[in-house]
Amino acid sequence: MKSVRLLVLGALRRRGRAHGYQVRADLEAWGAHEWSTATSGSVYHALRSMAAQGLLVTHETVRSEAGGPPRIEYELTGRGEQEYFTLLGRALTDHEPGLDVLGAAVGLIEDLPRERALEMLRERASAMREWRTSITSHLPAGTDLDTWGPVGEVLSLWLTTAETGARWTHRLIRRLEEGAFTMAGEDPAPTQPDGGTHGQ
Repeated sequence: MKSVRLLVLGALRRRGRAHGYQVRADLEAWGAHEWSTATSGSVYHALRSMAAQGLLVTHETVRSEAGGPPRIEYELTGRGEQEYFTLLGRALTDHEPGLDVLGAAVGLIEDLPRERALEMLRERASAMREWRTSITSHLPAGTDLDTWGPVGEVLSLWLTTAETGARWTHRLIRRLEEGAFTMAGEDPAPTQPDGGTHGQ
């Protein structure tokens, strides 16, 4: 899965209806152009491609007074909404998505109800446990990976990745269980006098 598709759908869904440059500006404000494939060209390509696939509907706006061509605004269709949540769920439950895909999903996680997000993350944690077990189950008891040469380093890399990913996933689960973020269907946290919010 490419992160740009998920990011563009998420940004557009939050806007409701927007020009390509507005979507691009939102993603750049999130820093997505630094950690994902969401470059200027890929954003416009994703918009055109998803419109052709029926995931977005286009609206032509009035020509500018300067005489430029009319801008195209994009809006999610019912299929686009379904695709967005499918991609979001896949990214959150997969035990080894690309970091850009996982980052996109976590950045958009507030679009999910809290219990649904927790369910997905618990599924991810379970898949990571199974993945780690599948790596270690073939190793003889008492194996010292340092004696396995480069192959040992490869196995060590995967084990470290699995363990670090599991710790991070459990941390996010705990934060959601403790009420972090304002999830779909929830009222925003009340603002404190100093401008902060409770429970964040």
